[in-house]
Amino acid sequence: MTLAPAQRLALLAGTALLAAALALAARSGRGHPSALPEPVGSYTALAGSSGVAAYGKRTACGLVLGPRTEGVAHPVLPCGVRLYLTYQGRKVLTQVIDRGPLVPGRQFELTDALARRLGLTGVQRIAWSYATR
Repeated sequence: MTLAPAQRLALLAGTALLAAALALAARSGRGHPSALPEPVGSYTALAGSSGVAAYGKRTACGLVLGPRTEGVAHPVLPCGVRLYLTYQGRKVLTQVIDRGPLVPGRQFELTDALARRLGLTGVQRIAWSYATR
C-alpha cells in the first residue's frame, strides 16, 4: 500500500504528537501529583487563635473568614506562602492568608478552624517550617 505525500505527512504528524504526549505523561509521572511538598527549615513561634470574633472579616489577602477557613496571619510573610505547623504531634499544611497578629508576643495568628484542627487553645509554642513548591 502506497500512501500519498499528504497522508504520510499526516501519519508522521500524528505519530510525533502521540510521542510528545507520551513523553509528557512519563515526565509528569515522576513526581506524584498528590505528593505533599517537603518541609524546609525548623522554627518555633508563639501562636494563638483569632477566634470566632474574626468571622465575616476580610483578610489582607482578600479572603472572608468563616467557620471553616484555615490559615495564618503573619506580619512579614507574603500572602499564599505555604507552611507546615506542628502542635502536640499534629502537623498541617496551611498558608498565610492575613497580616498580623495584632496581639503583642505572638508570631502567628491562627484562624479558629486551624486552631481547632491542631488542638491549640490559648497561646502556645508551635513548630513551623516552609513548604517547598
